[in-house]
Amino acid sequence: MVTRTVDLRSDTVTKPTEAMRAAMASADVDDDVLSGDPTAQRFEEEVARIMGKEAAVFVPSGTMGNLISVLVHCEVRGSEVILGDDSHIHIYENGGISSIGGVHPRTVKNNPDGTMDIDRIEAAIRHPDGALYYPTTRLICLENTHANCGGRCITAEYTDRVGKLARKHGLKLHIDGARIFNASAALGVPVHRLVQAADSVSVCLSKGLGAPVGSVIVGTKDFITKARRLRKTLGGGMRQIGVLCAAAYVALQDNVVKLEDDHRKAKIFADGLKEIKQLSVDASSVETNMVFFNINESSMISSISLCEALEKFGVLAMPASSTSVRVVIHYQISESDVHYALTSIKQAIQEILAVGTTK
Repeated sequence: MVTRTVDLRSDTVTKPTEAMRAAMASADVDDDVLSGDPTAQRFEEEVARIMGKEAAVFVPSGTMGNLISVLVHCEVRGSEVILGDDSHIHIYENGGISSIGGVHPRTVKNNPDGTMDIDRIEAAIRHPDGALYYPTTRLICLENTHANCGGRCITAEYTDRVGKLARKHGLKLHIDGARIFNASAALGVPVHRLVQAADSVSVCLSKGLGAPVGSVIVGTKDFITKARRLRKTLGGGMRQIGVLCAAAYVALQDNVVKLEDDHRKAKIFADGLKEIKQLSVDASSVETNMVFFNINESSMISSISLCEALEKFGVLAMPASSTSVRVVIHYQISESDVHYALTSIKQAIQEILAVGTTK
Protein backbone atom coordinates (compact mmCIF):
# COMPACT_ATOMS: atom_id res chain seq x y z
CA MET A 1 0.00 0.00 0.00
CA VAL A 2 1.44 3.37 -1.06
CA THR A 3 1.64 5.86 1.80
CA ARG A 4 3.70 8.53 0.07
CA THR A 5 2.53 10.94 -2.60
CA VAL A 6 4.89 12.99 -4.72
CA ASP A 7 2.77 15.19 -6.96
CA LEU A 8 4.82 16.48 -9.89
CA ARG A 9 1.96 17.27 -12.26
CA SER A 10 2.23 21.02 -11.73
CA ASP A 11 3.22 23.70 -9.24
CA THR A 12 -0.50 24.48 -8.96
CA VAL A 13 -1.04 21.47 -6.66
CA THR A 14 0.49 23.02 -3.53
CA LYS A 15 -1.59 23.14 -0.36
CA PRO A 16 -2.02 26.36 1.66
CA THR A 17 0.46 26.62 4.52
CA GLU A 18 -0.58 27.23 8.12
CA ALA A 19 0.60 30.82 7.75
CA MET A 20 -1.64 31.24 4.69
CA ARG A 21 -4.63 29.73 6.49
CA ALA A 22 -4.07 32.00 9.50
CA ALA A 23 -3.84 35.06 7.26
CA MET A 24 -7.04 34.05 5.47
CA ALA A 25 -8.87 33.60 8.76
CA SER A 26 -7.87 37.01 10.10
CA ALA A 27 -8.06 39.02 6.86
CA ASP A 28 -9.67 42.47 6.97
CA VAL A 29 -12.33 42.22 4.26
CA ASP A 30 -15.14 44.11 2.56
CA ASP A 31 -17.15 43.89 -0.65
CA ASP A 32 -14.56 44.39 -3.38
CA VAL A 33 -17.19 45.14 -6.03
CA LEU A 34 -19.19 47.66 -4.04
CA SER A 35 -16.55 49.57 -2.10
CA GLY A 36 -13.26 47.75 -2.38
CA ASP A 37 -11.72 45.10 -0.15
CA PRO A 38 -8.97 46.65 2.02
CA THR A 39 -6.72 43.59 2.00
CA ALA A 40 -7.12 43.22 -1.76
CA GLN A 41 -6.31 46.90 -2.28
CA ARG A 42 -3.13 46.68 -0.22
CA PHE A 43 -2.09 43.52 -2.02
CA GLU A 44 -2.75 44.98 -5.47
CA GLU A 45 -0.73 48.08 -4.60
CA GLU A 46 2.17 45.92 -3.42
CA VAL A 47 2.18 43.78 -6.57
CA ALA A 48 2.06 46.90 -8.75
CA ARG A 49 5.03 48.31 -6.82
CA ILE A 50 7.06 45.12 -7.18
CA MET A 51 6.29 44.90 -10.90
CA GLY A 52 7.10 48.57 -11.49
CA LYS A 53 3.64 49.43 -12.82
CA GLU A 54 1.06 52.04 -11.83
CA ALA A 55 -1.80 49.78 -10.78
CA ALA A 56 -3.00 46.20 -10.42
CA VAL A 57 -6.17 44.12 -10.15
CA PHE A 58 -6.67 40.65 -8.68
CA VAL A 59 -8.43 38.09 -10.91
CA PRO A 60 -9.49 34.47 -10.26
CA SER A 61 -7.13 32.84 -12.76
CA GLY A 62 -4.28 33.35 -15.19
CA THR A 63 -6.57 32.53 -18.09
CA MET A 64 -8.88 35.36 -17.09
CA GLY A 65 -5.90 37.63 -16.57
CA ASN A 66 -4.63 37.03 -20.08
CA LEU A 67 -8.10 37.26 -21.62
CA ILE A 68 -8.85 40.58 -19.94
CA SER A 69 -5.47 41.98 -20.92
CA VAL A 70 -5.88 41.03 -24.57
CA LEU A 71 -9.43 42.42 -24.68
CA VAL A 72 -8.40 45.75 -23.14
CA HIS A 73 -5.64 46.18 -25.71
CA CYS A 74 -7.87 44.95 -28.56
CA GLU A 75 -11.08 46.82 -27.87
CA VAL A 76 -12.16 46.72 -31.52
CA ARG A 77 -13.48 43.33 -32.67
CA GLY A 78 -11.44 41.96 -35.52
CA SER A 79 -8.17 43.09 -33.96
CA GLU A 80 -5.19 40.77 -34.25
CA VAL A 81 -2.63 39.65 -31.67
CA ILE A 82 0.78 38.19 -32.54
CA LEU A 83 1.83 35.38 -30.22
CA GLY A 84 3.87 32.20 -30.13
CA ASP A 85 2.48 29.08 -31.78
CA ASP A 86 3.24 27.12 -28.60
CA SER A 87 2.13 29.79 -26.14
CA HIS A 88 -0.25 29.12 -23.27
CA ILE A 89 -2.71 31.75 -24.50
CA HIS A 90 -2.90 30.10 -27.91
CA ILE A 91 -2.91 26.44 -26.83
CA TYR A 92 -4.50 26.12 -23.41
CA GLU A 93 -6.94 28.98 -22.88
CA ASN A 94 -9.90 27.63 -24.80
CA GLY A 95 -9.57 30.11 -27.65
CA GLY A 96 -11.17 32.73 -25.42
CA ILE A 97 -9.60 35.72 -27.13
CA SER A 98 -11.44 34.66 -30.31
CA SER A 99 -14.66 33.14 -28.98
CA ILE A 100 -15.30 35.87 -26.42
CA GLY A 101 -13.31 38.83 -27.66
CA GLY A 102 -13.43 38.50 -31.44
CA VAL A 103 -9.64 38.81 -31.48
CA HIS A 104 -7.74 36.98 -34.22
CA PRO A 105 -4.51 35.17 -33.22
CA ARG A 106 -1.59 35.31 -35.63
CA THR A 107 1.04 32.84 -34.54
CA VAL A 108 4.79 33.02 -34.96
CA LYS A 109 6.94 29.94 -34.39
CA ASN A 110 8.38 29.66 -30.91
CA ASN A 111 12.07 28.86 -30.79
CA PRO A 112 13.21 26.15 -28.34
CA ASP A 113 14.10 28.88 -25.82
CA GLY A 114 10.58 30.35 -25.89
CA THR A 115 11.44 33.42 -27.94
CA MET A 116 10.17 34.30 -31.41
CA ASP A 117 12.51 35.67 -34.07
CA ILE A 118 12.19 39.45 -34.11
CA ASP A 119 12.12 39.59 -37.90
CA ARG A 120 9.30 37.04 -37.98
CA ILE A 121 7.31 39.09 -35.49
CA GLU A 122 7.76 42.18 -37.62
CA ALA A 123 6.82 40.28 -40.78
CA ALA A 124 3.58 39.18 -39.10
CA ILE A 125 2.45 42.77 -38.44
CA ARG A 126 -0.30 43.72 -40.89
CA HIS A 127 0.42 46.67 -43.17
CA PRO A 128 -2.21 49.44 -42.97
CA ASP A 129 -2.63 49.26 -46.74
CA GLY A 130 -4.30 45.87 -46.27
CA ALA A 131 -6.90 47.07 -43.77
CA LEU A 132 -9.71 46.29 -46.20
CA TYR A 133 -8.73 42.61 -46.24
CA TYR A 134 -6.87 41.76 -43.04
CA PRO A 135 -7.34 42.08 -39.28
CA THR A 136 -5.58 45.04 -37.66
CA THR A 137 -2.54 44.15 -35.58
CA ARG A 138 -2.76 45.75 -32.15
CA LEU A 139 -0.85 43.57 -29.72
CA ILE A 140 2.17 41.28 -29.26
CA CYS A 141 2.21 38.68 -26.47
CA LEU A 142 5.22 37.02 -24.84
CA GLU A 143 5.32 34.30 -22.18
CA ASN A 144 7.88 34.24 -19.34
CA THR A 145 8.79 31.64 -18.32
CA HIS A 146 7.67 29.71 -21.40
CA ALA A 147 5.92 26.58 -20.19
CA ASN A 148 5.77 24.48 -23.35
CA CYS A 149 9.42 25.24 -24.03
CA GLY A 150 10.39 23.71 -20.72
CA GLY A 151 10.12 26.70 -18.40
CA ARG A 152 12.76 28.65 -20.32
CA CYS A 153 13.46 32.24 -19.28
CA ILE A 154 12.95 35.26 -21.53
CA THR A 155 15.63 37.87 -20.90
CA ALA A 156 15.04 41.56 -20.28
CA GLU A 157 17.14 42.39 -23.33
CA TYR A 158 14.97 40.29 -25.64
CA THR A 159 11.79 41.73 -24.15
CA ASP A 160 13.18 45.23 -24.65
CA ARG A 161 13.71 44.48 -28.34
CA VAL A 162 10.15 43.26 -28.73
CA GLY A 163 8.89 46.31 -26.86
CA LYS A 164 10.87 48.60 -29.14
CA LEU A 165 9.39 46.85 -32.16
CA ALA A 166 5.89 47.21 -30.73
CA ARG A 167 6.33 50.94 -30.14
CA LYS A 168 7.77 51.40 -33.65
CA HIS A 169 4.51 50.07 -35.10
CA GLY A 170 2.15 51.61 -32.56
CA LEU A 171 1.37 48.27 -30.90
CA LYS A 172 1.09 47.17 -27.27
CA LEU A 173 3.07 44.43 -25.53
CA HIS A 174 1.52 42.01 -23.03
CA ILE A 175 3.50 39.45 -21.04
CA ASP A 176 1.93 36.25 -19.77
CA GLY A 177 4.04 36.19 -16.63
CA ALA A 178 2.55 33.05 -15.12
CA ARG A 179 5.99 32.14 -13.73
CA ILE A 180 7.72 35.52 -14.06
CA PHE A 181 9.14 35.23 -10.52
CA ASN A 182 10.80 31.96 -11.53
CA ALA A 183 12.42 33.78 -14.44
CA SER A 184 13.57 36.55 -12.11
CA ALA A 185 15.13 34.06 -9.71
CA ALA A 186 16.84 32.07 -12.46
CA LEU A 187 18.21 35.09 -14.31
CA GLY A 188 19.11 37.07 -11.20
CA VAL A 189 17.22 40.05 -12.59
CA PRO A 190 14.56 42.01 -10.63
CA VAL A 191 11.09 41.18 -11.84
CA HIS A 192 10.27 44.81 -12.63
CA ARG A 193 13.20 44.92 -15.01
CA LEU A 194 11.98 41.83 -16.87
CA VAL A 195 8.64 43.53 -17.62
CA GLN A 196 9.84 47.10 -18.02
CA ALA A 197 9.00 47.15 -21.75
CA ALA A 198 5.54 45.66 -21.29
CA ASP A 199 2.28 47.58 -21.27
CA SER A 200 0.60 44.88 -19.21
CA VAL A 201 1.55 41.70 -17.36
CA SER A 202 -0.48 38.88 -15.86
CA VAL A 203 1.19 37.32 -12.82
CA CYS A 204 0.02 33.93 -11.56
CA LEU A 205 0.01 33.52 -7.80
CA SER A 206 -0.92 29.82 -7.65
CA LYS A 207 1.99 28.38 -9.65
CA GLY A 208 5.58 28.88 -8.49
CA LEU A 209 4.55 31.19 -5.64
CA GLY A 210 2.24 28.55 -4.19
CA ALA A 211 -0.84 30.63 -3.32
CA PRO A 212 -4.13 28.70 -3.42
CA VAL A 213 -5.94 30.90 -5.94
CA GLY A 214 -5.57 33.82 -8.28
CA SER A 215 -3.54 36.03 -10.57
CA VAL A 216 -2.87 39.75 -10.78
CA ILE A 217 -2.88 41.99 -13.85
CA VAL A 218 -0.62 45.05 -13.77
CA GLY A 219 -0.44 48.07 -16.05
CA THR A 220 -1.28 51.75 -16.19
CA LYS A 221 -4.10 53.16 -14.06
CA ASP A 222 -6.24 53.64 -17.15
CA PHE A 223 -5.57 50.08 -18.31
CA ILE A 224 -6.47 48.63 -14.90
CA THR A 225 -9.68 50.68 -14.74
CA LYS A 226 -10.76 49.04 -18.00
CA ALA A 227 -9.52 45.66 -16.80
CA ARG A 228 -11.54 45.90 -13.60
CA ARG A 229 -14.69 46.57 -15.62
CA LEU A 230 -14.01 43.60 -17.89
CA ARG A 231 -13.39 41.42 -14.84
CA LYS A 232 -16.95 42.18 -13.76
CA THR A 233 -18.27 41.50 -17.28
CA LEU A 234 -16.61 38.07 -17.30
CA GLY A 235 -17.98 37.11 -13.89
CA GLY A 236 -14.74 37.68 -12.02
CA GLY A 237 -15.99 40.45 -9.75
CA MET A 238 -15.79 38.80 -6.32
CA ARG A 239 -16.80 40.07 -2.93
CA GLN A 240 -14.61 39.49 0.15
CA ILE A 241 -11.53 38.57 -1.89
CA GLY A 242 -9.22 39.73 0.87
CA VAL A 243 -9.48 36.14 2.11
CA LEU A 244 -7.68 35.01 -1.06
CA CYS A 245 -5.34 37.99 -1.29
CA ALA A 246 -4.19 37.44 2.29
CA ALA A 247 -2.95 33.97 1.37
CA ALA A 248 -1.32 35.32 -1.79
CA TYR A 249 0.42 38.02 0.28
CA VAL A 250 1.98 35.31 2.45
CA ALA A 251 3.07 33.43 -0.68
CA LEU A 252 4.70 36.56 -2.06
CA GLN A 253 6.53 37.22 1.20
CA ASP A 254 7.58 33.65 2.02
CA ASN A 255 7.99 31.73 -1.23
CA VAL A 256 9.85 33.93 -3.70
CA VAL A 257 13.07 33.14 -1.83
CA LYS A 258 12.37 29.40 -2.27
CA LEU A 259 12.28 29.48 -6.07
CA GLU A 260 16.04 29.09 -6.51
CA ASP A 261 15.90 25.90 -4.47
CA ASP A 262 13.05 24.61 -6.63
CA HIS A 263 15.27 25.18 -9.65
CA ARG A 264 18.16 23.35 -7.96
CA LYS A 265 15.93 20.35 -7.28
CA ALA A 266 14.71 20.37 -10.89
CA LYS A 267 18.33 20.14 -12.05
CA ILE A 268 18.93 17.21 -9.67
CA PHE A 269 15.86 15.54 -11.18
CA ALA A 270 17.12 16.11 -14.74
CA ASP A 271 20.57 14.79 -13.89
CA GLY A 272 18.99 11.69 -12.36
CA LEU A 273 16.90 11.06 -15.46
CA LYS A 274 20.07 11.03 -17.56
CA GLU A 275 21.09 7.85 -15.75
CA ILE A 276 18.00 5.96 -16.95
CA LYS A 277 18.84 4.44 -20.33
CA GLN A 278 15.24 4.30 -21.58
CA LEU A 279 14.91 8.08 -21.15
CA SER A 280 16.56 11.18 -22.53
CA VAL A 281 16.61 14.72 -21.24
CA ASP A 282 18.40 17.91 -22.17
CA ALA A 283 19.56 18.91 -18.71
CA SER A 284 21.08 22.14 -20.05
CA SER A 285 17.59 23.35 -20.97
CA VAL A 286 16.32 23.04 -17.39
CA GLU A 287 16.46 26.66 -16.28
CA THR A 288 13.66 26.83 -13.73
CA ASN A 289 11.27 24.35 -12.08
CA MET A 290 10.08 22.37 -15.12
CA VAL A 291 11.60 19.20 -16.57
CA PHE A 292 10.49 17.59 -19.82
CA PHE A 293 11.93 14.19 -20.61
CA ASN A 294 11.56 11.88 -23.60
CA ILE A 295 11.01 8.15 -23.65
CA ASN A 296 13.26 6.49 -26.20
CA GLU A 297 11.27 4.97 -29.03
CA SER A 298 13.19 1.69 -28.80
CA SER A 299 11.86 1.10 -25.27
CA MET A 300 8.29 0.66 -26.57
CA ILE A 301 6.97 2.54 -23.51
CA SER A 302 4.35 5.27 -23.84
CA SER A 303 4.14 8.33 -21.63
CA ILE A 304 0.64 7.30 -20.56
CA SER A 305 1.72 3.83 -19.50
CA LEU A 306 4.68 5.25 -17.57
CA CYS A 307 2.54 7.80 -15.73
CA GLU A 308 -0.04 5.12 -14.90
CA ALA A 309 2.70 2.83 -13.57
CA LEU A 310 4.09 5.67 -11.46
CA GLU A 311 0.73 6.16 -9.75
CA LYS A 312 1.22 2.79 -8.05
CA PHE A 313 4.24 4.33 -6.32
CA GLY A 314 2.34 7.49 -5.40
CA VAL A 315 4.24 9.56 -7.96
CA LEU A 316 2.05 11.76 -10.15
CA ALA A 317 3.34 13.15 -13.44
CA MET A 318 1.78 14.46 -16.63
CA PRO A 319 2.20 13.18 -20.19
CA ALA A 320 3.33 16.02 -22.45
CA SER A 321 3.00 13.94 -25.64
CA SER A 322 2.84 10.27 -26.55
CA THR A 323 6.56 9.96 -25.87
CA SER A 324 7.37 12.71 -23.38
CA VAL A 325 6.54 13.52 -19.77
CA ARG A 326 6.45 16.80 -17.86
CA VAL A 327 7.30 17.19 -14.21
CA VAL A 328 7.15 20.40 -12.23
CA ILE A 329 8.99 21.02 -8.96
CA HIS A 330 7.54 23.27 -6.27
CA TYR A 331 8.46 24.26 -2.74
CA GLN A 332 6.46 21.38 -1.21
CA ILE A 333 8.63 18.85 -3.05
CA SER A 334 11.69 17.93 -1.00
CA GLU A 335 15.02 16.68 -2.30
CA SER A 336 14.06 13.33 -0.77
CA ASP A 337 10.89 13.39 -2.88
CA VAL A 338 13.00 13.98 -5.99
CA HIS A 339 15.18 10.94 -5.28
CA TYR A 340 12.13 8.83 -4.43
CA ALA A 341 10.49 9.83 -7.73
CA LEU A 342 13.63 8.93 -9.67
CA THR A 343 13.80 5.51 -8.00
CA SER A 344 10.09 5.01 -8.71
CA ILE A 345 10.60 5.85 -12.40
CA LYS A 346 13.33 3.22 -12.66
CA GLN A 347 11.14 0.62 -10.96
CA ALA A 348 8.06 1.52 -13.02
CA ILE A 349 10.02 1.14 -16.25
CA GLN A 350 11.34 -2.26 -15.18
CA GLU A 351 7.82 -3.42 -14.31
CA ILE A 352 6.46 -2.28 -17.69
CA LEU A 353 9.28 -3.99 -19.55
CA ALA A 354 8.85 -7.18 -17.50
CA VAL A 355 5.15 -7.35 -18.36
CA GLY A 356 5.99 -6.75 -22.01
CA THR A 357 8.45 -9.66 -22.16
CA THR A 358 5.91 -12.10 -20.68
CA LYS A 359 3.23 -11.38 -23.25
